[in-house]
Amino acid sequence: MREKYRVLIVDDEESTRKLLAKMLKTNADLQLKEAGDGEEAMGIIKEWGPDIVLSDLMMPRMDGLELCRYLKKDPDSELSDIYLIMISARDGKEDKIQCMREGADDYLTKPVDPDELRARIKVAQRITAHIKKTEFEKRRMFETLDVLLIQDGGCAPGYNPVTAFITYHLEEMGREVYGTREGFKSLVSGKEDDFLRLVYDPDLFKSLDHIPGVFHAAPLSESRGAQLRSERYKDFVKKKNQKKAAETVKEKKVKALIAIGGNGTFLGLQALCDLLPTSIQAFFIPVTIDSDIAGTECIGQHTGIEIGSEKIRCYMADARTHKRTYIIEMMGASSGFHALHSCLGARAHLAVLPSTRVDHKKVVEALNRRDECVIVVAEGYKREERKSKGLEMNAAEYFYKELLDTGLEIRRRVVCEAFSRDIRGGAPNNQDITLAQRMAYNVAAYLDAGTSRLMPAVRSGKEFAIPFNEIETDNMVEEDLLVLSNRLTSNRVRN
Repeated sequence: MREKYRVLIVDDEESTRKLLAKMLKTNADLQLKEAGDGEEAMGIIKEWGPDIVLSDLMMPRMDGLELCRYLKKDPDSELSDIYLIMISARDGKEDKIQCMREGADDYLTKPVDPDELRARIKVAQRITAHIKKTEFEKRRMFETLDVLLIQDGGCAPGYNPVTAFITYHLEEMGREVYGTREGFKSLVSGKEDDFLRLVYDPDLFKSLDHIPGVFHAAPLSESRGAQLRSERYKDFVKKKNQKKAAETVKEKKVKALIAIGGNGTFLGLQALCDLLPTSIQAFFIPVTIDSDIAGTECIGQHTGIEIGSEKIRCYMADARTHKRTYIIEMMGASSGFHALHSCLGARAHLAVLPSTRVDHKKVVEALNRRDECVIVVAEGYKREERKSKGLEMNAAEYFYKELLDTGLEIRRRVVCEAFSRDIRGGAPNNQDITLAQRMAYNVAAYLDAGTSRLMPAVRSGKEFAIPFNEIETDNMVEEDLLVLSNRLTSNRVRN
């Protein structure tokens, strides 16, 4: 038998309730209950779960407007799906508008016409049926997750393209692709709304678009930023959170995990894999401006260097024009890859990296011999030293302080500039989009072959895979490049 629609009639006058019930008894699809005011209705709603509520506007204790606010206050709550028809003796435009603004789905004025009421209920039935069907489809869709993407880190150019390409290749293989809305944090939470279903094919997307949580991945192919939030979840280092995440993965019957990000994301995936059976496949794709994964090019590094170099060129032009020195903080938390290569690309005068040993007196003397200069300082330069001293200054400001501490006079105006985060929001260039395509294709191939715990890598144009236990998260820079990055105090290279 078809399930009946549950209708709750709420009115403080019993005669009105009985009259409304009589009007609706001709509809065999309805099951009716009554409540004398909003408070009584709340108890019945919690216990009975009606599909439709007919509520009088003016009632003692809790009126219809308060009941409406109670039902509709949380759009994500199941209560908000209840179809609410407000009934009132007031026929003014203002009352109707206020009720609709508070969330009422319909509004009838007394005396109620029986045919109009039955027609409005039919509309409510159709809408409720659609909501029920959609909710059922959503629950079924997110009950198990086939391949799950996790992004947890920065916002390097290339996050979105690689997400689109992975979705495309796996969809071609007949797999279903999902993503966590907020990285590892969503796995710890584990609620239905913590996940998205990613769809590339436009026809498939059209057929699933009515289900909440379905997202069209194809437009991400050249998109900036990260559609799946990638802010680092620092609390994931706690074992209890890692265990919660592992339980979510097992409860959702995830068959494969693909983590996308930098060194922190990889370490999080490693910790998670230690708590999961090896039957769950796992892969990692490096997306990081600072190229903090060793042994491979990383998606985002090419765009980062291109944008970083252009920013430095602008500073160099201004330095020449105004005869001043710029000290610029750039990305480079550990090795200083981004700062170094941006410096080289723009031909700045000196790159100061986290591992660099600087003769500050020689730097000041060199500055005083020049009309203009641009020095690039990696953000990780003496970070722990700054922290231990309780200093809030950035790396560029700290380096300038060290120059002043030499006691030598600096005869040029010095301007310190902090790291600019607009690099992260840059449009991915062709190199990074191509790299994203290659790595996405290879991960899909690894997954299809039944392998696991691998990272796709590209170096000197060659493609290969690095097992998790061989991945290093500190991509040290080459010594020869350090020589090229010093045009300020080096005896070998001048101007």
